[in-house]
Amino acid sequence: MSNRYFPPSELIVNADGSIFHLHVKPEQLADKVILVGDPGRVANVAKHFDTIECDISNREFKTITGTYKGKRITVISTGIGTDNIDIVVNELDALANIDLATRYEKPEFRQLTIVRIGTSGGMQPDLPLGSFLISEKSIGFDGMLNFYEGRDAVSDLEFEASLKEQLNWNPQLAAPYVVDADKELVERIGQTDMIRGVTISANGFYGPQGRVLRIGLADPAINDKIEAFRFKHYKITNYEMEGSAIAGLSKMMGHKAMTVCCVIANRRVEAANTNYQPYIEELIQKVLDRI
Repeated sequence: MSNRYFPPSELIVNADGSIFHLHVKPEQLADKVILVGDPGRVANVAKHFDTIECDISNREFKTITGTYKGKRITVISTGIGTDNIDIVVNELDALANIDLATRYEKPEFRQLTIVRIGTSGGMQPDLPLGSFLISEKSIGFDGMLNFYEGRDAVSDLEFEASLKEQLNWNPQLAAPYVVDADKELVERIGQTDMIRGVTISANGFYGPQGRVLRIGLADPAINDKIEAFRFKHYKITNYEMEGSAIAGLSKMMGHKAMTVCCVIANRRVEAANTNYQPYIEELIQKVLDRI
């Protein structure tokens, strides 16, 4: 057994043996995990399940584990933002790889497969509304990964340097990080009918994504620079708010992870589709069949 011990101040376990925020017990977690932002979307995924093992809710975190065509799958809502992803991915890893009763790391590593299904705003004028876009690379504007040892080892440092140069990065902001999704998972989920892209995970919906209401922006040209950015054959395709932390933390921990979003708005042509539920339903079905 590993001699790594995690005291109660670092690993909080509820009285019923469940992990602190998710309220999930180790035996309730499947190896295949689907993450969604909206708690209401958990039911949209789980309605396809053939069996249901558990249905758990705590705050914005709703979890259902069941089976779909012989595959055991857990679907969890994360709420909005990479701060919540920090909670969810750390607690999923703890459920898989720490004995919550003894507080010691398990001797054998258990790898999870994590796929986020989300919505997104396009940053290139030719990106169609309703298209499915996999984040082949995720850019974190949130700075969350920078708190962890080894962030450089899982990041594309050359891409980061070019990004900061081309965007004339404001030193008052958190340093951006760039992480690749799991390549095998991208090919398995994406096949030939999903776009591969480079996605920014912003740490807010308004100013951090270049939206202006009653407060002006520190850099009014930020979205123009994002649209114009090029690194090798890459260009930035879309904004969302969670994928970078999923990619970064999962890679650090040894799990397979990726994000796929339905494009429901295009920021560069000022178009949006609020009636996107049929597209999300189609995306859910594809992920369930391919995960």
